[in-house]
Amino acid sequence: MDIRIPDLAESVTEGDLGAWLKKDGDQVKKDEAILELETDKATVELAAETSGTLEILVQAGETVHVGDVVGRIVEGGARREPELKAEVAPEPETSARPPAGPAKKREKPAARKAPEPEPEPEPEPEPEAAAGEEPEEAEKPEPGPPPEVAPPVRREPPRGGPEDGDGRKVQEGKPRRDVGVGVEERTVVPDEHEAGPAAEEPGTRREKMSRLRQRIAERLVEAQRTAAILTTFNEIDMTRVLDLRQEHQEEFEAQHGVRLGFMSLFARASILALRDHPEINAYIEGNEIVYHDYVHLGIAVGTPRGLVVPVLRDADRMSFAEIERRTKELATQARDGKIAIEDLQGGTFTISNGGIYGSLMSTPILNPPQSGILGMHKIEKRAVVIPDPKTGEERIEARPMMYVALSYDHRIVDGEGAVSFLVKVKERLEDPTRLLLDG
Repeated sequence: MDIRIPDLAESVTEGDLGAWLKKDGDQVKKDEAILELETDKATVELAAETSGTLEILVQAGETVHVGDVVGRIVEGGARREPELKAEVAPEPETSARPPAGPAKKREKPAARKAPEPEPEPEPEPEPEAAAGEEPEEAEKPEPGPPPEVAPPVRREPPRGGPEDGDGRKVQEGKPRRDVGVGVEERTVVPDEHEAGPAAEEPGTRREKMSRLRQRIAERLVEAQRTAAILTTFNEIDMTRVLDLRQEHQEEFEAQHGVRLGFMSLFARASILALRDHPEINAYIEGNEIVYHDYVHLGIAVGTPRGLVVPVLRDADRMSFAEIERRTKELATQARDGKIAIEDLQGGTFTISNGGIYGSLMSTPILNPPQSGILGMHKIEKRAVVIPDPKTGEERIEARPMMYVALSYDHRIVDGEGAVSFLVKVKERLEDPTRLLLDG
């Protein structure tokens, strides 16, 4: 049975054969993973459709297209040996051919030596005579001894060094050719720094970019080239959120089987704020704005192969527990390279948490064609001024603070709307009860 590259997604037509999980000639079982396929969206594992012996036709690293045959599974598994013998058989034939060739070539020069080849060199002086005739026609200017004109050429302005040094480099790199009297055509040897990979410093190496990394690079450049990206910042006092998690963490985990994290709280706060600012949950297509009555929330996840953005479909209909559970599932699948391509498509708004890596502040880049992305950051205690709600007196306290950033497409989102969105996210997180009352 042929192993073909299947239809992966609507926009995916090719990929790189990342790695074979089995060796050529290994026994495989039905539904067992046999190869990894890297696309511009994710790494996908393909499973065997039947049991038998694996025969690899396309090696890892090659670019393949949908429908290409990359291997074969031979049922029964005993056909490989005859094929290998057939491939080995031609080798002695090819090794036997070279002796026959040289024998014939040796006979031909022997036959040529018989008719006394010595007179043939005699025509060599004729070009010299012809060469001598040319100076006779050019005797009018009588340049004197032309061969001695070459040294003055060294007086030409050198590029980047002494005359003698540059002259030697040119002579050693390319032979000279006289074009006329006192004129010399030379080809300059490239500098060592311009020689390309061969001139690289010791300790450097080159690696081909994975298809996923290439796609990430393309989309980031596309976002900056096609959208008017602007970022607005704010800071959130995380005291109430931390108190909420500490108070209800055990009960929440016991009831739902998953921990109450920051992501579900920020996701819920963003979803509620998007209701008031639907343009941040929209995108531009041609001269039209496409709005969404739902929120397909993208959660940026760092993986060994690069950044991917799994999508929580209909996140606006999910509970806190469902958001936490689904986020954990997709993040695990993405890091293990087992996420489905369908789970990476269709997002309308994205959240990126750089705080888990220690980022204090950043400006996230849009995920095209989306118009907004929220950036979370590290929680850090800072001295802030706290007004007393009863007396109005102010005091300075150390509070757990987080900077948040909203990058948005200024073509569709005005500054007022972006700032208002971020303020509403801040207000709901500083008073988490509003996340329940507003829902």
